[in-house]
Amino acid sequence: NMQEKSAKEVNEMIKANPILKIIDVREQWEYDKGHIENSTHIPMGQIPSYVESFSDANEYVIVCHHGIRSRTVALYLEQKGVKANLYNLSGGMEQWSDDVDSNIEKYK
Repeated sequence: NMQEKSAKEVNEMIKANPILKIIDVREQWEYDKGHIENSTHIPMGQIPSYVESFSDANEYVIVCHHGIRSRTVALYLEQKGVKANLYNLSGGMEQWSDDVDSNIEKYK
């Protein structure tokens, strides 16, 4: 089942878990403003085309601006039968900028 994780928790998970994948579901202009290193960009609207590419052997953190779109995507993936561990970055990149990497530009 999808779990909420704070920015600090996700940062620790990235360091500790080599099979963890970060999926950023924001729009291109948002991704270009700043994103988590080594994240994969799949805009929310394209997620249905990518469901098959989510491997049950991996674990995924879904990321957006404030954690709303990413939560929707994580729940959608669960409904579509993705069995991998899914995590939502609570507070999104806004929280990531506050708690982990202040170099990430905030935006409205």
